[in-house]
Amino acid sequence: MTSELIIDVQPKEISMALLEDKSLVEYQNEKRQEASYSVGNIYLGRVKKLMPGLNACFVDVGSERDAFLHYLDLGTQFSSYEKFLKQVQSDRKHMAPISKATRLPEVPKEGSVQNFLKQGQEILVQVVKEPISTKGPRLTCELSFAGRFMVLMPFGDKVSVSSKIKKGEERTRLKQLVQSIRPKNFGIIVRTSAEGKRAAELDAELKALMKRWDDMMAQVQKATKAPALVFEETSRAVALLRDVFDPTYDGIYVNNDEIYNQVRDYVALIAPDKAEIVKKYTGVVPIFDNFNVTKQIKSAFGKTVNFKRGAYLIIQHTEAMHVVDVNSGNRTRAENGQEANALEVNLGAADELARQLRLRDMGGIIVVDFIDMMLAEDRQMLYERMCKNMQKDRARHNILPLSKFGLMQITRQRVRPAMDVNVEEECPTCFGKGKIKSSILFTDQLESKINRMVNQIGIRSFYLHVHPYVAAYINQGFMSLKRRWQLKYGLGVRIVASQKLAFLQYEFYDKNLQFIDMQEEIETNT
Repeated sequence: MTSELIIDVQPKEISMALLEDKSLVEYQNEKRQEASYSVGNIYLGRVKKLMPGLNACFVDVGSERDAFLHYLDLGTQFSSYEKFLKQVQSDRKHMAPISKATRLPEVPKEGSVQNFLKQGQEILVQVVKEPISTKGPRLTCELSFAGRFMVLMPFGDKVSVSSKIKKGEERTRLKQLVQSIRPKNFGIIVRTSAEGKRAAELDAELKALMKRWDDMMAQVQKATKAPALVFEETSRAVALLRDVFDPTYDGIYVNNDEIYNQVRDYVALIAPDKAEIVKKYTGVVPIFDNFNVTKQIKSAFGKTVNFKRGAYLIIQHTEAMHVVDVNSGNRTRAENGQEANALEVNLGAADELARQLRLRDMGGIIVVDFIDMMLAEDRQMLYERMCKNMQKDRARHNILPLSKFGLMQITRQRVRPAMDVNVEEECPTCFGKGKIKSSILFTDQLESKINRMVNQIGIRSFYLHVHPYVAAYINQGFMSLKRRWQLKYGLGVRIVASQKLAFLQYEFYDKNLQFIDMQEEIETNT
């Protein structure tokens, strides 16, 4: 299996698509230039309200909705953290080294939040769940810094090895190796990807993680008041790459210089021999169109998802859970009868559902209504198929066998809102009002825009993105519309077919591929 990571950087958002054997399996979209409460970010927060009945509190970290912190998420080393924080804030000129920090008694598991926190108190907190629906971020005071090979935990004192590393000799080697380089007052969790790695690689990453801690404490020292962001998790592109990077990657393609440099530097750090797979995409065709991502997004999201021979899934999200219905559609019945047909459809649905859970990052409770099957061995085969498909999923999950009603229940870790892509297109010429100008006048409207671009604004070299059907019409014939426009306005007029656009939608970009807003709700011919 080969994997490719496609990163599309736009002025207002960054989108990332992970392809396995050219099939889209993960998709993430992040707005730019907005407050982002991403998992892993660390804040100097202020306790806003204690909730003794919940044994929890609400913390102000700057989010629109106050963040939630439960007593159990204070962690056993909260007292040590709190003392060290006061020590750092009391001296703004000299940084107190954590190696000399005093370890206080552990916080008991059974206790009250009122005994350790008070309203207005400043504390260091880390986001473990992004804001979802009406809920604010979920926080913890057990800080951690994740790398590719290990996780650094301040005020810890143990070295733990991932349970997925099965060989006893390798577990012992890693534990002894990491223990020998572990800084004082730090705990370390060795991740699965550390298996077989040399001491130099682990030591280099440990130093990088220690630098994150030092940089964070420097920000804490500078912060004049809470709330304040003191550590921002690496960019979503690098964070995704850290978790999913595999030597089988054929390529990582980026269409932006800044993100390209970030990704290349990271890959060069963790896998120097793979740095050349990071490539800058310079094509004129949108990067997602070039790698057939746009079409897969359009077909994979939405309420109805087709998979095999007319069969389809219906996926709906309620307040409490996701509900999935499996339908055979108008597919031809199997020769072996209804039972064989139901088994075939259900197995195909299990394959597509496992992909959809990763693709949409669906979390919480998922209830799947498969087609009824009479044979117990068929139901067991379906359960085993689903378990096998979910082995590739990094999120923690639990799958129950089919109930007597034919329902399968799945729980999947939820740390951020499910990815919801609206594949329905609003009419770009009427803006949802239901009335549009005559379509035959669309090219006249485009020409008036081009005339304004060239003769009034003074932009003579630009790209006009239109729907592929419209692009084919503009380019058809020897003396095509495109050719006539170039003769009239110059060779700087270039037409690009873009799959993401609706039928009568258009976008202008300058020669540096920067978006130019030329669309108005009330179009004029001037």
